[in-house]
Amino acid sequence: MKKLADIGLIGLAVMGENLVLNMESKGYTVSVFNRTVERVDHFVNGRGAGKNFIATHSIAELCASLERPRKVMMLVKAGKPVDDFIDQLLPHLEPSDIIIDGGNSHFPDTIRRTKYVESKGLLYIGTGVSGGEEGALNGPSMMPGGSPAAWSAVKDIFQSISAKVEDGTPCCDWVGEGGAGHFVKMVHNGIEYGDMQIINEAYQIMKDMLGMSADEMHEVFKAWNEGDLDSYLIEITRDILAYKDENGEPLVEKILDTAGQKGTGKWTAVSALDLGIPLTLIGESVFARCLSAQKEMRVEASKLIQGPKVNFTGDKAQMISDLKDALFGAKIISYAQGYNLMMEAAKEYEWNLNYGGIALMWRGGCIIRSVFLGDIKKAFDKNPNLEHLLFDPYFKNIIEAAQSGWRRVCAAALSNGIPVPALTAALCYFDGLRTERLPANLLQAQRDYFGAHTYERVDRPRGEFFHTNWTGKGGDTASTTYVV
Repeated sequence: MKKLADIGLIGLAVMGENLVLNMESKGYTVSVFNRTVERVDHFVNGRGAGKNFIATHSIAELCASLERPRKVMMLVKAGKPVDDFIDQLLPHLEPSDIIIDGGNSHFPDTIRRTKYVESKGLLYIGTGVSGGEEGALNGPSMMPGGSPAAWSAVKDIFQSISAKVEDGTPCCDWVGEGGAGHFVKMVHNGIEYGDMQIINEAYQIMKDMLGMSADEMHEVFKAWNEGDLDSYLIEITRDILAYKDENGEPLVEKILDTAGQKGTGKWTAVSALDLGIPLTLIGESVFARCLSAQKEMRVEASKLIQGPKVNFTGDKAQMISDLKDALFGAKIISYAQGYNLMMEAAKEYEWNLNYGGIALMWRGGCIIRSVFLGDIKKAFDKNPNLEHLLFDPYFKNIIEAAQSGWRRVCAAALSNGIPVPALTAALCYFDGLRTERLPANLLQAQRDYFGAHTYERVDRPRGEFFHTNWTGKGGDTASTTYVV
């Protein structure tokens, strides 16, 4: 074993433990520390026994055990614990040393921390790490951002431990300055919320409207996973539907229908609101989880409020085919909206994001990995300045072909009282995007009527604002709060 370690890690929970095992398997010596120091000894004498780990029992000991420039990675709970560890590390580090946050931190915190650590003469990286326990051990997707000067020092380690696509390209590359890495991870998590919700809506349609058994649904997802919808989330849904409990019955049907969330989907939706981007599918996916958590209220409502009885009389095989189109169409919208958000954030925060590269980083190792992402990379390789994913000929043609089945699914679900908030939100966005003239002209008239907020006219140049005295009782004074 080397006398000094290549990198140190704080936090030996599930992700940290598996990530350091991954690093060690690639030939790196890793120093490990945990706030509960007994866990350090438990790890090095257990899963880490006989391997190239250096057990440390204090922050000072951890920093003293590292090669220069020192590289310390934290995998701890987001929020105050990250700030606390940064302050504990700083006295034991020197200029050009690197602090890395590999947790699910909110990107504004990473922007702030990067500036703070750089003000002390050190470098900082905030990196998204996706793939869960399995990804951490066998190859995650990694999305690093922060101090650009730090990238060369960690590049070999990060890219060696990350997942690889078919040609060996690592699912890890430098994202951008400040909080860019954690922003991209946040959008990844938002898209994850969206993908999971539309899959769940398809499941409910098959179960409640088509009356399919778990085994029948398993076969459908199995077939879908061998085509255009091939993805990790479709794959695990296939497996979940086939899993039986101790009584030989589908376990999924015995799980309480209240969804948890850690907040990253909400962060994505709030960022979209802050930046004025219509992230409708992901927003509805977050709210769907919130509604699921109101279990007691829903039970009471189910006894008090009547909706339509389920009475599907159509072609079951055709509806399943339509469902596939609906899933694919909504999935395209989810990614299109996510990319739209990243593009706006890049302008706002002056990041130089590589959109094709981001698709490649998501191509393997992460929760949203799918064959679909290869087509996104191709779209941005063809046109790095692509304004919207639906403007790429491939995605334009796919979504136009999918819309008929998608519309039939939404119409049938709504007619039968099956909630499909994400599938319908995505379809409404698609229709809104392709509509040259929306009814916002009336909305602007309403705003001007009650608040003198002014409006522009189609027969005058953009940038000229008008106010009308709609009642004849108002004056000529207009508000200055008009925002496009």
